[in-house]
Amino acid sequence: MQKKILTLAASLVLASSLQVYAQDLSKDVAYKKWFIGSTFFLLGNFSKVNNPEYIQLNVGYRITPKHVVSFEFKRSIYSWPIGIPFGPSFDAPGLNYPGHARILAPTLAYQHFWWKGVYTSVFALNAFEKYMNENKKKIGNGYTLYINFHLGYQLKFFKNRFFFEPAIGCSYWPIRTNVPESFKAVEKKWPNYFIQPGLHFGFNF
Repeated sequence: MQKKILTLAASLVLASSLQVYAQDLSKDVAYKKWFIGSTFFLLGNFSKVNNPEYIQLNVGYRITPKHVVSFEFKRSIYSWPIGIPFGPSFDAPGLNYPGHARILAPTLAYQHFWWKGVYTSVFALNAFEKYMNENKKKIGNGYTLYINFHLGYQLKFFKNRFFFEPAIGCSYWPIRTNVPESFKAVEKKWPNYFIQPGLHFGFNF
């Protein structure tokens, strides 16, 4: 499913180059102050294996054309160590948790546009986690602070009403507390960072 999402995202980027162009925000005097959006990772909810039940809502405000702050709310479940990279090991048999974790994650973000649509952003994601065993019984609560960094490019559609922001990102978690021992045993062979794409989209108003 992850490969399908990445393939779809690449197709969207290639298609958009035929019909839109990214404007220089510093010259766009009619820029919109507010936006709402989400991510194309929602498509993972169509998976029949380890469905993440993913929900994400973004609300943002452009302080200036180059400086943007936003709040994101995320909810999902996951049943594999977060540090497993995309590839043969991802979601492979025998590498998953003995159960799963449910997370609620309010997130604060800052985004800076450098040149035309090129931007960098940093996210502070506060994940409040509930750990469940294989019998779906709660075995503990935990907290993880994720710091995400993105380097991307904003594409605009329909006179700057809609946008799509493909990016490459790195997620790092310096704080992770109260992880059950059975989950730690699976996690210990993997790093506490993860390289992943960013696939945000939104509506300006």
